[in-house]
Amino acid sequence: MTHESLVDDGWAETIELLGGEDLLTQSARETKAFLRPRGVRSASDLLRLTLAYCLGKVGMRGVVAWAAASGIADISDVALLGRLRNAGPWLQQLMGHLLKREDAGLAKGRLIRILDATAVAKAGAYEKKNNGLWRMHCAFELEREQFDFIEITDQSEAELIDRVPVVPGEIRIGDRAYLQAERIAKVMAQGGDVVVRASWKNARWLDANGRAFDLIGFLENCREEVCETPARLALKKGEPVKMRLIALRKSEAAAQEARRKINKEAKAKGNKVQPQTLIAAGFVLLVTSLDREEFPADTVLKLYRMRWRIELAFKRLKSLIGLRSPPAKDPRIAKPWILAHFLIALVTEPLSQELGVSLPLERRAPAAVARHPPDRRLSDRYHLYSTFLGGPAPKSPCLAISLARTTTKAQVSVHAKAILAPMPLRGRWPAGQRGALSRWHFS
Repeated sequence: MTHESLVDDGWAETIELLGGEDLLTQSARETKAFLRPRGVRSASDLLRLTLAYCLGKVGMRGVVAWAAASGIADISDVALLGRLRNAGPWLQQLMGHLLKREDAGLAKGRLIRILDATAVAKAGAYEKKNNGLWRMHCAFELEREQFDFIEITDQSEAELIDRVPVVPGEIRIGDRAYLQAERIAKVMAQGGDVVVRASWKNARWLDANGRAFDLIGFLENCREEVCETPARLALKKGEPVKMRLIALRKSEAAAQEARRKINKEAKAKGNKVQPQTLIAAGFVLLVTSLDREEFPADTVLKLYRMRWRIELAFKRLKSLIGLRSPPAKDPRIAKPWILAHFLIALVTEPLSQELGVSLPLERRAPAAVARHPPDRRLSDRYHLYSTFLGGPAPKSPCLAISLARTTTKAQVSVHAKAILAPMPLRGRWPAGQRGALSRWHFS
């Protein structure tokens, strides 16, 4: 088996996961990302170059040199730069194909989506000085454990609870940044329900009769661990939004820690803390439009506790897949750079059941076990695609071999020669990594 055959086999699988060659070509022409085969023969080759640049660490010149040596494309770095500038809408459309929802998934129960945003810094000294950011607004579907909406903006656009198109019947979960009465009303008008963390002073509170509601008085009179009352969120125009207000009393230690942080932050800014803020710091406040009979207070609290899942997904994107600040200042390059990382995360997700852990722990070299523990399966799958794309080599040749599903010593030898030998762009591999092959154990 040659290096090229190993790489092409993996890339063919990637193309199938993205919908096939025909879909890639059609979408590339619709978005004008690929119109003429000048230097690049096909849309799939253009996608391969795009991902190799965005996910790799060899730069534009390194990518075009690798492409020429591999027979993928004969193109200059300037020409590739021009191609990448037009790739943003195309990558967005490919992600839309992967995120397309199947109606069968909704029949099992109500759709639960968690909304949040993460950010990476913009490139350049000026942007760094002025806190320039690329903000990714995301929706995370809880049942499928993956993103189903992604939109990239700069730091000027805030997090909005109605930014994501509403699926009738869905339950939308957000932190206190999404307590936006006007926009919550729009979500509910389209058939959605919300569970949002609340702050005592970021909304105009009304009681069930439409009169001003004393939220702090309600908290002071709360003697149970969980208290609930009907409430309304006043709008600038129109009828108030009918909601349920749920208050969960924090433990004494958690309440004291929250108050300590509030006092510390106020002191640093030279502000005075209001007594109401210290009272509210002892509670977790939620507002929801869910029916009380179907979703009692304890169930609503359990739903909100699942919000940490999107935080974990963001952590994986940045620490395992390698999402970081784009190297280019041009938005036409920076946005495809970010989209490529989300795209590879979506592509690798269906492989979780197929690949699982690369090899049983007892059959891996000790050095590889130390560097790649079994709980880093997403990272392993990313390194697999990096190898197929010609990006940065895996940190351990044992990892690449295990992901190629080799089971015999002869196959290990073949794959080792294929992976280790033809990598002139990356320099020589450390002797310790080559030596790991000789220490490979088989039971």
